Amino acid sequence: MKRSLWPICIIGFFGLAISAAATFVMFCNRHSTDLVASDYYEQEVHYQQHMERAQRTQRLPEATGVSFDSVQRSIRVMVPASHAGPELAGTVHLYRPSGAGLDQHLKLATDLKGVQNIEAQGLQPGLWRVKVEWKAGGEDYLLDQKVVVPGKVS
Repeated sequence: MKRSLWPICIIGFFGLAISAAATFVMFCNRHSTDLVASDYYEQEVHYQQHMERAQRTQRLPEATGVSFDSVQRSIRVMVPASHAGPELAGTVHLYRPSGAGLDQHLKLATDLKGVQNIEAQGLQPGLWRVKVEWKAGGEDYLLDQKVVVPGKVS
């Protein structure tokens, strides 16, 4: 009597498909799924305010910015000197897109020229987004720039 191979092939196909699906699910569960921010929905709701603060900052007549000082190995934050002083209140958020656990929140504390140097010795090399928020003269301001921290040179 001759046997058909079709039932064995069908059972083998479904067994292989189920094994592949189970392997894929296990891979997905072990893969890190960090969100850009844990409160991303709340941030999206306030996006218009975010844009208005950024536009207000761009219209400032004095220079603002974030840069990396390779000599001092620090991140230099510059706000207008007219905003600097004891009444200046704000925060600096160092955001690492590739690792949420590396983010840092610091208080904005500039000198009288509006400059703050943040030591970068403990920061991982690579891309960082620096988000500076401050309030001066009853207005809110926002500066959001990218900075690349280079690796340590021997």
